[in-house]
Amino acid sequence: MFAFFKTLFAGDKKPKLRLTQDPDPVRYEKERALAASKNKKERIKLANNPQTHLEILYYLAADADDEVRLAIAKNGATPIHNAPVMARDKNIDVRLALAHRLMALLPELSEEQHSQLYAYAAQALGVLALDEVLKVRLALTSVLKDMAAAPPTVVAQLARDLERQVSEPILRYCAALPDQDLLDILGESENEWVQEAIASRSRLSAKVSEALAQSKHISVGRALITNEGAEITDDTLARIVERARDTPEWHKPLCLRTHLPAFLMKEIVRFVDASLHKFILERTDFDTETRVEIEDTVKRRMRFLVDDKGERISPKDKVMALNQSGKLDEAVMSDALALREYEFIQMGLALKSKLPLPTIKRMIETRSAKAVTALAWRSGMSMRFALELQRELAKVPHGELIYPRNGTDFPLSNEEMDFQIGFFKPENK
Repeated sequence: MFAFFKTLFAGDKKPKLRLTQDPDPVRYEKERALAASKNKKERIKLANNPQTHLEILYYLAADADDEVRLAIAKNGATPIHNAPVMARDKNIDVRLALAHRLMALLPELSEEQHSQLYAYAAQALGVLALDEVLKVRLALTSVLKDMAAAPPTVVAQLARDLERQVSEPILRYCAALPDQDLLDILGESENEWVQEAIASRSRLSAKVSEALAQSKHISVGRALITNEGAEITDDTLARIVERARDTPEWHKPLCLRTHLPAFLMKEIVRFVDASLHKFILERTDFDTETRVEIEDTVKRRMRFLVDDKGERISPKDKVMALNQSGKLDEAVMSDALALREYEFIQMGLALKSKLPLPTIKRMIETRSAKAVTALAWRSGMSMRFALELQRELAKVPHGELIYPRNGTDFPLSNEEMDFQIGFFKPENK
């Protein structure tokens, strides 16, 4: 695309930046006379000539004829100083030609060597980035999205363009777009395609990844998780994994993501579908102890509702058999919760708490953190399991969850939990 535009607007030769010129007084006088003449063909010829004196080219940039100004815009020798003025030219072809000449020159206009000229070019491109004609803005986007030397202020403007075909390529590909602008844009826009484009960038900083992780759009989270060029802190990953429990679309990408902390993979294996276990077991980036623990969890889940003969049995038969053998413990209940075997969980809680099954269901349906915590306590389970019950079974809102005190202790007193049980327990039971 870049090569095409260079050919179209500047010929096959790369534009050469000419800062100085040896004056030729005789030729200068002749050029000045031609520039002031009414002979259009001579003025166009003069405007096309890269050897024309710089002052004459500067003068012709304000010529009344469109063709003359177009020739000036295409001429690689035309001084950049007047680019901001030419960027407002009434003729679209002139503006387009100027845009492509400036973009072709940007790599040469390093800020160290030609800082003032770079500033002129950036100023002109900034004007063109606001051009009312879509074609002009598209021309800028098509080139600047892949250019490391693109002026940050210009690409930031293009990234906010209301036309998706202008802004999306910049959001998705432009490495020159500053992080602060990306964060500002994420704060300004809830559009799914805007957030997804940013999430798909080849490189993402931890701050931008953190902002993206808060998106309500599932596709944005998926794009972030699958982006191996995204720097994501462990804290942000932990929040993603927590949300992934109820977001099946994220399960496989999480299983496949490299450099995932072992402690998070241990959580993931507890709730992803059995069909994804093979992807987890094929990973080689965990130490032996972690791998053994993950494999053990996977095996327990795979044989959860299978009897000794390898045949599937009902949740009721399974829970009754385990209870009779004294094996209905927290580990089994956690596996059932991870497998979303909610019927098994409810029956298991009824057996462990010695409360009627309808009472168990009412306590869960209230989505009360206190009620569910009391139920886990009555069933002889840990506060850690109580938190899992709140999240997974009762779907208690995140802001209402009750967390362990000191990491493991129940935060409610025995009296408070007895009150919760009594509130739901049928009379005379």
